[in-house]
Amino acid sequence: MASSLSALRFRSAPRKEREFCLMAAPGKVAAFRLPPLPTIGEIIKLFRLKAQKQLSQNFLLDLRLTDKIVRQAGELKNAHVCEVGPGPGGITRSILSAGVEQLLLIEKDPRFIPGLQILSEAAPGKVRIVHGDILTYKMEKAFPKHLKKNWDDEPPDIHIIGNLPFSVSTPLIIKWLENISKKDGPFIYGRTQMTLTFQKEVGERLIANPGGRQRSRLSIMAQHLCTVKNCFVIPGEAFVPKPEVDVAVVHFTPLVQPKIQQPFELVEKVVRSVFQFRRKYCFRGLETLFPQDGRLKRTEQLMMTANVDPTLRPFQLSMSQFRNLCDTYRKMCDEDPSLFAYSYREELKQNKKMRILLKNQPEQTEKENQL
Repeated sequence: MASSLSALRFRSAPRKEREFCLMAAPGKVAAFRLPPLPTIGEIIKLFRLKAQKQLSQNFLLDLRLTDKIVRQAGELKNAHVCEVGPGPGGITRSILSAGVEQLLLIEKDPRFIPGLQILSEAAPGKVRIVHGDILTYKMEKAFPKHLKKNWDDEPPDIHIIGNLPFSVSTPLIIKWLENISKKDGPFIYGRTQMTLTFQKEVGERLIANPGGRQRSRLSIMAQHLCTVKNCFVIPGEAFVPKPEVDVAVVHFTPLVQPKIQQPFELVEKVVRSVFQFRRKYCFRGLETLFPQDGRLKRTEQLMMTANVDPTLRPFQLSMSQFRNLCDTYRKMCDEDPSLFAYSYREELKQNKKMRILLKNQPEQTEKENQL
């Protein structure tokens, strides 16, 4: 099969995403090895690629480190992999060298597409390139249906790998945690594993234990749905340009049973409320779950029923205590269906408007009397 860029096919995809792929070569090869290719540095020079600070882009050029990242995903031989934000293709090369069956590349920045097409040519029939945004890309149809497994089974032969831009990493992992809770998105295929990079501090939050200074909302949301492993840390100087922080490589395996068996939105609301006042007693944050009328009484009821000490700080609460709080709050919402829709912030806004209105009212009355 010809390996020139003219061999590439273009086909339209929804949401203005564009997909490029090569026709599969006939027959199968026992072992796959990439042919000699330009180095990542040469690709960057060839296509005049520069990391854009506003997109939090940092290039990883050391293939020993990209190989190490890919090894954290486990056995990838004949696996189906989605790489998020491949950029100039460093991790992409390591994934292909691991002997994957199919590799889906989702890249938002069009500047990187030509360099990725070179890799696609070097691995005929193995690579699909999608020019699109991972936050909106529909992953329910990203992989063949025959790869689906029951949730109780071992994880499917599907992996998500990515050196994520810092600006995207936290909203993306929250989105995927919600997908895990609902068993949709990339988790419609089963307990799909993820190997992703984060700022070192975010990586520490993801694995933080009760009492740890990095314990946060992210710790609870991740650990109640996944086994989370902080694999290793990459020093900032390994990237081009060098970020101001080091980078953590984190591996996620969804749990068969979540530790808190309540809807994602409910768990997220309770956990967010608790950590709203991180340095105060947890009682203060939990108060924000309830309207001003009867707030103190209902907060006391919640904490007493959940058997949680109101003088504990948010970062001191264990997973079982969060589970008790969520279960109790769910019962209270079942008894009062309007409770879950209540918003503390919205109430503050309304109270502020009312104070301004009352403040202006005497001035208006005085003007009317003068007239």
